[in-house]
Amino acid sequence: MTQTRSARPWYRRMTGRRRDEPHRTSTPLELFFDLCFVVAVAQAAGNLHHALSEGHIGLAAGHYFMVFFAIWWAWMNFTWFASAYDTDDDVYRITTLVEIAGALILASGVPRAFTEGDFTTITFGYVVMRLATIVHWSRAAAGDPAHRPAALRYAGGVFVVQLGWLLRLILPGSWQIAAFLVLVIAELLVPALAERPGMTPWHPRHIVERYGLFTLIVLGEVVLVTSVAIQTGIDAGEHQLWSLAAAGTVIVFALWWLYFDRPVEMPDQLRQALFWGYGHYLIFASVAAVGAGLAVEVDHESDDAHISQLTAGYAVAVPVAVYVMTLWALHVRRRQHRWLTAAFLTTAALVLLTPLGPAPAHFVAVLLFCLVTVTVVVRRLGTAPQDAALGAAAGPAGVDG
Repeated sequence: MTQTRSARPWYRRMTGRRRDEPHRTSTPLELFFDLCFVVAVAQAAGNLHHALSEGHIGLAAGHYFMVFFAIWWAWMNFTWFASAYDTDDDVYRITTLVEIAGALILASGVPRAFTEGDFTTITFGYVVMRLATIVHWSRAAAGDPAHRPAALRYAGGVFVVQLGWLLRLILPGSWQIAAFLVLVIAELLVPALAERPGMTPWHPRHIVERYGLFTLIVLGEVVLVTSVAIQTGIDAGEHQLWSLAAAGTVIVFALWWLYFDRPVEMPDQLRQALFWGYGHYLIFASVAAVGAGLAVEVDHESDDAHISQLTAGYAVAVPVAVYVMTLWALHVRRRQHRWLTAAFLTTAALVLLTPLGPAPAHFVAVLLFCLVTVTVVVRRLGTAPQDAALGAAAGPAGVDG
């Protein structure tokens, strides 16, 4: 290991890695990339919290999803590229650090985007990240002739769309939303079109691990935001917040359990793989929004929010319901288990009804606890016969005879 690191060159030809490479795990650079990106996630969630508490519901939701798209899309593109072409040479590291610098620029522009609707700084940070991506794909085109058409399509597509983002800054205000939607569609089409000549050699298990790690990091951000909000309320003498703290803890634990209940798998087919990868936008965005929603609940309980109990309840219920529905669509639906399908869909519907009653966050926690219980029971019942058969085949010692 030491010898390999000491021999790392300044520049290495960027050939594709094997899709069946054993023991493919996240690198320290990828983990550092995630930790820096979570700064932008924290800014988005924190500003969503304050905007919701002040009653700016529509603007808060719109700005949040726009900001989070920039964060998620840049993270996703690096993740898939690194899975296929991580050379770990010095040029690759420096280029990736430029992407991280762009993420920090983006994060610094989040407050202004929420308060003034000014996305200039966010756009500049996003373009910096994406221009670094063009350097990556240009290197892949030069070093991997087998996938050169795909790499060139990536580099060209990303460059054209970045021109679009910069031009959007000079458009009249009435055109901003329409231009944003058009550019989002263009961004989503780039991988779909680029991968058609022949998929780049991204590693499915590595992608799954990377998505799982980012889910954990965003869940950790929820824990931090919620604990800080509750601590602030308790320090101000709001001791009734202890029960809300317990409900928030159960919610976070349940979100983690549901995602990692079984080994996560992603399909190998391009269309299904893109659906799986794109669908995680709602996973990441809803998890971060749960933290903002719980902080809004704390503000409401402390009489620091300018919203009704109904609105505060939906600040938690909506992202939780989105999370449950998306998790069903990406992970559970493929198992074709009718009881799990019924449990997930019913839970999502009931979660959306909780704000109509008292203590919505507490009822959300109870519903998620019940859903976790159902998944555990179904998993135990579903694997018990297989485990017994494996045990019988292995013999008393637990090994093949």
